[in-house]
Amino acid sequence: MVVAIALVLLVVGSVLFHYLSPWYFTPIASNWDTIDLTVTITFWVTGFVFVAINLFMAYCVLRYRHRKGNVAHYEPESKKLEGALILVTTVGVIAMLAPGLFVWAKFVEVPKDATEFEVVGKQWYWAYRFPGKDGVLGTVDAKYVSDENPFGMNPDDPNGQDDILISSPEVHLPKGKPVKALLRSVDVLHDFTVPQFRVKMDLVPGLVTYVWFTPTRTGKFDVLCEELCGIAHFTMRGSVVVDEEPAFETWLGSYPTFAQTKARVPGDAAAGKSLYAVCSACHGVQAEGNPALNAPKLSGQGDWYLKRELQYFKNGARGTHEKDVFGKMMAPMAATLADDAAIANVVAYIKTLPDNPAPPTVRKNATNGQKLYETCGACHGDDGRGIQATNAPRLKGMSDWYLVTQLKNFQQGIRGLHPKDMYGSQMVSMAKILADDQATTDLVAYINTFK
Repeated sequence: MVVAIALVLLVVGSVLFHYLSPWYFTPIASNWDTIDLTVTITFWVTGFVFVAINLFMAYCVLRYRHRKGNVAHYEPESKKLEGALILVTTVGVIAMLAPGLFVWAKFVEVPKDATEFEVVGKQWYWAYRFPGKDGVLGTVDAKYVSDENPFGMNPDDPNGQDDILISSPEVHLPKGKPVKALLRSVDVLHDFTVPQFRVKMDLVPGLVTYVWFTPTRTGKFDVLCEELCGIAHFTMRGSVVVDEEPAFETWLGSYPTFAQTKARVPGDAAAGKSLYAVCSACHGVQAEGNPALNAPKLSGQGDWYLKRELQYFKNGARGTHEKDVFGKMMAPMAATLADDAAIANVVAYIKTLPDNPAPPTVRKNATNGQKLYETCGACHGDDGRGIQATNAPRLKGMSDWYLVTQLKNFQQGIRGLHPKDMYGSQMVSMAKILADDQATTDLVAYINTFK
């Protein structure tokens, strides 16, 4: 009796949980409502089987329970029962599989008027590429991938010169127009997923896969990687912003073409020397840093990172949080650099300064920090050298007190949560692996051991 009641309660509870649970599909934002219908049909078929089997089990437990004097009847086979089970099972399988086949037929047949763009997956971020005025994407090859050419563009392909490169985890798409996303990975398996669009597909190294969809409403939607791609898989986040056509065209026009990125003039160190005079008041004549003025060491840091952070201070991505006291001091200083050329010049000058390691000030348990650093090393390098490909700056030899301060800022949401800080959100998630201040200082103490 107890077992029978438990089975009935299991059925009732499961059905109620399904219908009353707040966890269900996100509101759809594309043309793929047929996928929702297919899943719903699967729920109905499997749900009916689940309810029927469990109620039948409850009935059997109660009906055929042991009673004194009853003798079991042995029937080795029943063709009638087997035929009924085969028929019901066949109908159920067809009901589940047939809709999926029709949906798949639509899934693989891309509309002729769909425009193409490329999604590039790399540990652990997204990037995008759109065709230029010629409407044709240029060829790419893994052999061309480098810090200067992260997309692996073929420099000799004329079709690729006007390709628009989006080195950002945020991409915009026009509302109401079908698009075909060409999916490419430059390292391991990834999976491009926007839950509101319902379609998803793996990015397989060496292949170009695709999905197509038509965005049906404006808004901002999360991009997820749903293939376990490494230690920072959970931070591989991005977003799709669906715009009206004019807003989309304006956004697209704000990014450079491949030809423009190649034509950028490198920074002029001589011109940057005079610009650095303002910076030297805090950061030191040789960019060695000054703890008394809360100015970290700059010499030896990756030029790409210094450029990015200066741009962040200029556009408000850093130095605007009410609790970021010293960031607020840096923001007006960055504003003295008039444009990207000025930023490139001052960074070029910093690059000429001697790279002497900052004196250590954090002395804690480096042994404990070694285990914690295994996660950090996946992006920043085993020796803290910094890796541009993973957007991770150099750590070794830099100001340790500054590292502690910034880790705490990431943990407290003072840094990394601004919408314009495209990569800070990853560090917010990673910094949370540090349970307390002791763990933070132990980690930095281990970084100090790098030579």
